[in-house]
Amino acid sequence: MAQEKPKVDFGGALRFNYNLSSWKPEQKRRGGDFGYDMFRVNAVATYQDIYVNAEYRFYSESFGGGMLKQGWLGYKFNEMDEIQLGLTQVPFGIQQYNSHNWFFNLGYYMGLEDDHDMGVKFTHAGKKIEYHLAYFKNAEELRFGNDSAISHSRYSYDVAGNNKEVNQVNAKLSYKFGNFLESRAGFSVQYGGLYNINTAEMGNHKGFALHYEFDYRKWNLKSEVMLISNNPENETGVSDEIISMAAYGAAYDVAADFNLYTIAVSRDVPVNWGPVSNLQFYNDFGYMQKQNVSFEDSFMNVTGVGIKAGNLYTYIDYAAGYNHSWLGGNFVDDFAEGNPDAKWEARFNINFGYYF
Repeated sequence: MAQEKPKVDFGGALRFNYNLSSWKPEQKRRGGDFGYDMFRVNAVATYQDIYVNAEYRFYSESFGGGMLKQGWLGYKFNEMDEIQLGLTQVPFGIQQYNSHNWFFNLGYYMGLEDDHDMGVKFTHAGKKIEYHLAYFKNAEELRFGNDSAISHSRYSYDVAGNNKEVNQVNAKLSYKFGNFLESRAGFSVQYGGLYNINTAEMGNHKGFALHYEFDYRKWNLKSEVMLISNNPENETGVSDEIISMAAYGAAYDVAADFNLYTIAVSRDVPVNWGPVSNLQFYNDFGYMQKQNVSFEDSFMNVTGVGIKAGNLYTYIDYAAGYNHSWLGGNFVDDFAEGNPDAKWEARFNINFGYYF
């Protein structure tokens, strides 16, 4: 019998970005900045029930340069069950995204949305019940030194500095129900170690999430509650109330223990405006409640519209943040101690992306 030939599909995207930020006076005098965002290459190769899925991204050097967003070897047992090995998405909360906008929702900045780590994951996607079981040896490792901190050149946020994520287990269960209101409700749990390079001691981190999502005609709603705790074994004099997290070439501090509440709603409006076929209006909100009462809480809200015109997709966003590292204030510790005298800051952003 003739052997089935392997099949390879390539794709990618090229994106440009315009932004105007309230906390940048010189930029406001220029009328904002317009420039390069990202170029990416996607590849999916299949042979019978074995496949490879990979995505590599190229950002500017100041945003981390080149990085592998995801990449895994997969095997499909049947239409519902498969296993993935490699840099695969962590099954925690609503997937693939808990947001509709270009900025994601607040949890992304703590490694809780579209996070990818190195490990193995089993997925069962039934008509009513969906569950994921996973073990992650560590976050994506690029240095392989005896006592090397993780590289900051990464797509998704991971614990950085003197602590490293190791031996993490995840479980996620979702139940699909409803005809008039198509709903998905479920919960996620995760537990793993935090190895401290300086003390050679093992701390831990854990998380629990409840999530609910529904689709009704042209409407979509995503909602989550997350309880997050990090317990590092730091050296004397270093606070256990703060952890360092990194992505896009830079690190910042995050409160070790917090609750996160998010709600995101969208409405599709089909149109027939030349190449434009759909408008998606949305508002995505996130609230980070820090457990240390001396820390100032963080907020984020993004209002915008996504415009689909063939393979061109454009996000027009007004992103506002309070004690948000990427939206004004002090980048280093807004998500940790914060500033009680902080103001809400905002960024008007237009992202143009051609996907092929």
